[in-house]
Amino acid sequence: MPTTHSAPTPTGPVRLGPAAHAALRPAGAEIGAGFWHTRREVNARVSLPQGPQLLESAGNLHNLRLAAGTAEGDFRGGYPFVDTDVYKWLEAASWQLARQPDAALRPEVDRIVALVAAAQQPDGYLNTWFQLRQGGERYRDLRWGHELYCAGHLLQAAVAHHRATGNTELLDVARRFADHLGQVFGPPGSGKPIDGIDGHPEVETALVELYRETGERDYLDLAGYFVDRHGHGLLGGEAYCQDRVPVREAADVEGHAVRQLYLLAAVTDLATETGEPELRAAAERLWHAMTTTKTHLTGGLGAHHDEEDFGDPYELPTERAYCETCAAIASVQWSWRMALLTGEARYGDLIERTLYNGFLAGVSLDGERWLYVNPLQVRDGHTDPGGDQSARRTRWFRCACCPPNAMRLLASLEHYLSSTDTDGEGLRVHQYVSGRYSSHGIGVRAETDYPWHGTVALTVEETPQDRPWTLSLRIPAWCREFRVRVGTLSYDRTDAPVENGWLRLTRTWAPGDEVVLELALEPRLTAADPRVDAVRGCAAIERGPLVYCLEQADHPGGGLDDIVLDPTRPLAVKHRPDLLGGITGVVAAGYRRRLPDDGRWWPYRDAEPGTGTAGDAVELTAIPYYAWANRQDGSMRVWLPTS
Repeated sequence: MPTTHSAPTPTGPVRLGPAAHAALRPAGAEIGAGFWHTRREVNARVSLPQGPQLLESAGNLHNLRLAAGTAEGDFRGGYPFVDTDVYKWLEAASWQLARQPDAALRPEVDRIVALVAAAQQPDGYLNTWFQLRQGGERYRDLRWGHELYCAGHLLQAAVAHHRATGNTELLDVARRFADHLGQVFGPPGSGKPIDGIDGHPEVETALVELYRETGERDYLDLAGYFVDRHGHGLLGGEAYCQDRVPVREAADVEGHAVRQLYLLAAVTDLATETGEPELRAAAERLWHAMTTTKTHLTGGLGAHHDEEDFGDPYELPTERAYCETCAAIASVQWSWRMALLTGEARYGDLIERTLYNGFLAGVSLDGERWLYVNPLQVRDGHTDPGGDQSARRTRWFRCACCPPNAMRLLASLEHYLSSTDTDGEGLRVHQYVSGRYSSHGIGVRAETDYPWHGTVALTVEETPQDRPWTLSLRIPAWCREFRVRVGTLSYDRTDAPVENGWLRLTRTWAPGDEVVLELALEPRLTAADPRVDAVRGCAAIERGPLVYCLEQADHPGGGLDDIVLDPTRPLAVKHRPDLLGGITGVVAAGYRRRLPDDGRWWPYRDAEPGTGTAGDAVELTAIPYYAWANRQDGSMRVWLPTS
């Protein structure tokens, strides 16, 4: 029978150790209404409950039964990492149970946890691909085998399950596997049989969190060993799997985007727990390199379909943008760790941009269909190849890493919203939602219709009354103007106490004290760095944290490839409660180019000023990028040529 005890206070995916070298610590939050509440309810009511059936039909649970010896048949699935889909779903379901008891979900979690435990081998090893298809031969293909990657997701699921339920059954499985890894892997001279790393980082950050959960220092040391051995040629010295340069020497992010981001999450975890300055410097340097030269407007990451690669600096294509949903999720996870480590607001800025755009586009409004890749343009007449890399939403994937990954981020989202202040006692609000933020005897109620409206009303409900503390509110980098009212005092951008992106309000607070922040949400046009060749001469529409796009469904008079935006005309806001679950759209002016129809067989001509620029005026309706591909198939574009 599972070992149980009284459930601990629920904490999220990142819980820092008591001696962590971090500026901030995660604080509590509840999402009670509004934009993210709606998305999370869809996740809870639709996406998560479908998980077991989808995992059953894809063969993931069948493989575990085969490994446990309770079923007969053949291994199903074409990849060695299919177990991770189960683990990510278990993690998502655990965070959901931490938030809200569910009489239907809990038995499914218990059933699958028991199945995972039964499939584990006596020495702690667990990977159904190698147990069933490779004759039990372990660690013979670390570059492609994903054994440690699978272990990492198991460890994260186990930590979530323990924090959510107090049940140790899955945690015991994880500890046995981690202990096994510690007996097998180690540096030269350690006496361990294998000096090696996995081609897909993930176990490193998971081991740090297992250390935080158990206090077992060996897990932290093993994570440090794996991180340090990247870049020493153990996998052939390839950038694809972060083996070309040791992380302390790396000047740029490179290779497979998700792999790089999971590794850097671990680097940040280790810097946080050990205080090692070289690791912190590397994390800050690589985050800066990524955001200045390799991040799409949506927060998406990955320029290449081939090898799911970052690409070169400023190589940020539109229709061939890869921007895997998992990369957006990994970016949020890394940036949250960086925010806690440094206390800087810029990490919250990227989290916000990624959540509302690069991540959320990966989930359909009904919670039943998914995007693996998230391009910024789909051309008129696009012929979709189908499969995992389709630009059309898909019920499930052959490589189904993204759906359960999205489920776990949505289910744990409240843990990415607020933190303590630098003194460990105040409260910092990183992301704005309707609900409640809390920390160390402080409770603040928030009401807002963000991101559609910019007013955030905060009311102090609980506070120490014998000392002052600081309420810090992130002023988004996109925000040009704001006002804040604190009791009878009022400030704007010219005189508000803003430090490095944080509006800092220090006083001895009393229950009932109110703060009203008003962020101006005027629509704006955005241009890219001129070195981004793919969108030179184009502009994108943004409003608040939302990136907008045109979709063919709103422009029935023709396609989008011949649309030109007129940047001299004002942008207008149009609230549409009837459209796509209720949105605020942006209306812009433009025209359709009339290209010369001279019967030429060649698509090139002399470069003459004005060629093909005259056309018919057209009203452009822009919708939030996250909501595209929820109607009929058709073209879409974020970046628009300007007149």
